[in-house]
Amino acid sequence: MQRAYEWTYQYAAVDPTTGEGFCLYLPGLDSSCLEVFLKHLAQAYADHRLVVALDGALSHTSKEIELPQDVNLLPLPSYSPKLNPVERWFQEFRSTLANKDFETIGSLQEGLTRALEPYWDGPARLRSLTGFA
Repeated sequence: MQRAYEWTYQYAAVDPTTGEGFCLYLPGLDSSCLEVFLKHLAQAYADHRLVVALDGALSHTSKEIELPQDVNLLPLPSYSPKLNPVERWFQEFRSTLANKDFETIGSLQEGLTRALEPYWDGPARLRSLTGFA
């Protein structure tokens, strides 16, 4: 029996000064999905100017991405995940999902959401995790 795998990708942004986080599940890790994420982020924070730190992933460096107004990208140096506050958040909740089997994309997303809820319910927790100098 050959098992086929399905994937989902979590896109996330965090404000280390407030502990507020924003996440979106998308089907791919490419420039078009990044563009969708940035548009949703810009809509959710329409009254803010946003700076989004990105690593050097190919999808993050595409010149084809149409940036929403008031969204700027901050490219980080190669191999520097410690400079991106959202990576600390990923590392923290990733351990709660490690070595678990999810039958569907929906059940995986539900598991991710449950792992994220404590951070949404208590922004001070996320602020202390990501608000470093």
